[in-house]
Amino acid sequence: MKGQCDMATTAGMEEYETVRARIAGQFTTEKDIPKAIFSDPAIYREELKRIFRGHYWHMVAHRAELPEANSFKTFWLGETPVLLTRGEDETLRAFVNTCTHRGTLLEQRATGCSKEFECPYHRWLFSNKGNFIGGPGRRDFRSDFVAEDYALREFQVDEIAGLIFCSAAPQVGLEEWLGQCAGHVRDVMLDDGRLTLLGYQNAIFNANWKTYFDNDFYHAPLLHMGFRLLSWHGGQGEVRVEEPVGHFSVGYESSPYEDNGFLADPSLVEMKGTDARARVVALRPAYVLTKHLDTISVRFVRPLGVDRTQVTYAFFGHESDSPEYQAHRVRQASNLLGPSGMITIEDAAVFNRQQMTSRDGGMSRFVVGVDRPAAEARQNDENGNTAGWAYYREVMGFDR
Repeated sequence: MKGQCDMATTAGMEEYETVRARIAGQFTTEKDIPKAIFSDPAIYREELKRIFRGHYWHMVAHRAELPEANSFKTFWLGETPVLLTRGEDETLRAFVNTCTHRGTLLEQRATGCSKEFECPYHRWLFSNKGNFIGGPGRRDFRSDFVAEDYALREFQVDEIAGLIFCSAAPQVGLEEWLGQCAGHVRDVMLDDGRLTLLGYQNAIFNANWKTYFDNDFYHAPLLHMGFRLLSWHGGQGEVRVEEPVGHFSVGYESSPYEDNGFLADPSLVEMKGTDARARVVALRPAYVLTKHLDTISVRFVRPLGVDRTQVTYAFFGHESDSPEYQAHRVRQASNLLGPSGMITIEDAAVFNRQQMTSRDGGMSRFVVGVDRPAAEARQNDENGNTAGWAYYREVMGFDR
């Protein structure tokens, strides 16, 4: 079996090298992206290894989703199932969510509370610290069986303002990874991160995961009818581009909506809180945080293949919110920034149209503001995107 696995790995590498060499001739700059990047299965499989099982830090949860000791959450890093636990000692741990016996998915509930996890196949039991506790017929286990060798495989975990990240093989700490965008992350988390979970929305886009993430700021006032009808034009925010990874964020102040007669009920976009900070933070490889008016949203991303992407929109309030303010946040959240929100609804149609053309042999190009240094980036420039593509070229070997 080992020989077969080695042969499959070697064949996969040879296939990727052939594809990489063919595309690299077109992919000579981060400003011009060959569309094959968004549709080639060999590239997608290599991304799962180099990005989702590589050194990137991945945003996976907020502590509010694990509200008490022994809480857990399951999710996926690419095609790797992950189990995140909060122990009685308050330590956060993340494991590959598969039984170390025969590889069965261990826990399939999205969230819950448990000290132990039992595999349904042979009833092997694991603690929420990842330790093997026991299994039926243990006296007849193989002679070289050592319980420690069968602990759940663990990821590195870190957090910032309650926002939890994990990585299979980090090269730097989380704070260094986020760089100058860390401040905007804290802003979205209302500084102290004492948030409460309001709810989720899930959407599946018929698009490659990079198409979803590559949603530049340039498009917002041009594509979204809601921006124009609500007189939100933007463009004057403080932009941060973190190199070399390519995170980018913008900070501005929310402006009170002036009733122009468009909305039958303007209270939907009313700002009832006192914190006017508005932020959009895009963290490589694929995660987005937004705070606008009274809405706090975090988007978790899961690739479902080369041309499908699941995005979970999680909405939050603060522990200090009154019941009335929390109800207002719930009402505003998905209506404003959910997958069918008034300033986001058109995105899905564009993602779909981009994916439909991803096999035509053409290029996707960035032009607005991309000759400016990242330190001089403006809100509606596209150089936040190109910084990330430069890093992608390096990670995926297209810069050779």
